[in-house]
Amino acid sequence: MPPANRPRRRRAHEPEKPVEQREGEVLVWTDGACRGNPGPGGWAAIVVGGSDEPVELSGHAPHTTNNRMEYTAALEGLRSLPPGSRACVVTDSRLMLDSMTKWIHGWKRKGWKTAGGDPVKNQDLVKALDAEIARHASVRWHWVRGHADSPLNDRADVLAVAAARVAASGAAA
Repeated sequence: MPPANRPRRRRAHEPEKPVEQREGEVLVWTDGACRGNPGPGGWAAIVVGGSDEPVELSGHAPHTTNNRMEYTAALEGLRSLPPGSRACVVTDSRLMLDSMTKWIHGWKRKGWKTAGGDPVKNQDLVKALDAEIARHASVRWHWVRGHADSPLNDRADVLAVAAARVAASGAAA
């Protein structure tokens, strides 16, 4: 059969793996939101330690993008931890996951340029995350499907959307 008529194979998506908190590890559930893209945005991080109550963090920016808010959520969540912590950042952003697990090493090697030679977008936040990760004993990344009945992912979304609403109203949080 000629290549043009050959049936295409589709990769089956792996089922989502539930996040497992490892001994001595803190989970940092993150989300970003934007009212318009760009537009007023909000971020949220929920830090879940061993037996402590979860700590909810959030903030906003008057003019930003959703991706910047996703990165900021992870950055602020990690900044809230003491040096030497072990953490797992839980995100529903494939861009952030791939940025921090697949692409960052090549970006650094290429002087913060993409494979196409363009400057890395949101480079300031990616570099800040890279420095923050170095401050900890270990940081791993875990992806969850957004809006899929994960209580802490849903709560982070509610907080981020509320923060974006504050940014849109021009009120101080």
